[in-house]
Amino acid sequence: MTHPQFMRIGCLSAMFWLKVRGLIVLTLLSGAALAQAVSVAKLNDGPLNTGTVSLAAVTAAPVPVLPEAPSPHKFWDNENRALFATVAVLSAADFAVTRSILQNGGKELNPVTRLFSGSTAGLAVNFAGESAGIIGLSYLFHKTRHHQLERITPMLNIGASSFAVAYDLSHR
Repeated sequence: MTHPQFMRIGCLSAMFWLKVRGLIVLTLLSGAALAQAVSVAKLNDGPLNTGTVSLAAVTAAPVPVLPEAPSPHKFWDNENRALFATVAVLSAADFAVTRSILQNGGKELNPVTRLFSGSTAGLAVNFAGESAGIIGLSYLFHKTRHHQLERITPMLNIGASSFAVAYDLSHR
């Protein structure tokens, strides 16, 4: 029979690597999307005339009708506020459960969080930094017009944090 502590180590290690893989995939997807752009040469297919232009030539040319661009949303819209509030609440819950486990003689299994788990202030900095990092990464995606990735980033963190809190509470 497997010892419960070793099962917890394996599960938390898998959860940590799931977060790392998710961030790597998001980074790779954003790089591929940044590489795709519309060439300026394709906007006007007509020949380039450097000489004088007659008024008849200007009025006879058809004016292309471009589709209306989607209106960009503000970064702090209602959906992002709800997502970031949920990230903050779950990060606070993860902090509280982790702190409780550490005070009762438990050991932090996440190698990144273990660096900060020597004190309550260090642990708080770790979870606050995680939340700030999620908001910062979402803002980067927003500025580079990757709005789906902007929304997916906090959703992935919400899922991982929810799993961590539920797992820790069920294995106290």
